[in-house]
Amino acid sequence: MQPAIQPVETRARQCWRTASNVAGALAYCTILPAIVFLLVEPYNKSRFVRFHSFQCIGLWFAALVFGRRYGLQASCCFFVPLLGHLVVLLLSMVVSLGFFVIWVVMIVKALQERC
Repeated sequence: MQPAIQPVETRARQCWRTASNVAGALAYCTILPAIVFLLVEPYNKSRFVRFHSFQCIGLWFAALVFGRRYGLQASCCFFVPLLGHLVVLLLSMVVSLGFFVIWVVMIVKALQERC
């Protein structure tokens, strides 16, 4: 049987776990919270928050690099009269949906305290 009243240390540990849990998920909102969490004192000590902040920054850079490269290739496809525009539109929708699904999965994993 557990006592009805938990010690203060146990409750504080549970609150910190919840705070780091939410901070890990908030790191995925934009690149700014991820950078802030890497610089602010209580969060940059947490391995969990640092992991999700670096993962968010990595996802942003991957999307940026892929978008630039895809933009160069898409400009070549625009010379094909009708099919080029459709292929560029279809591929951009698929890639955007893929990045969106990865982003949502990362947020859910952060809220479930998984790395």
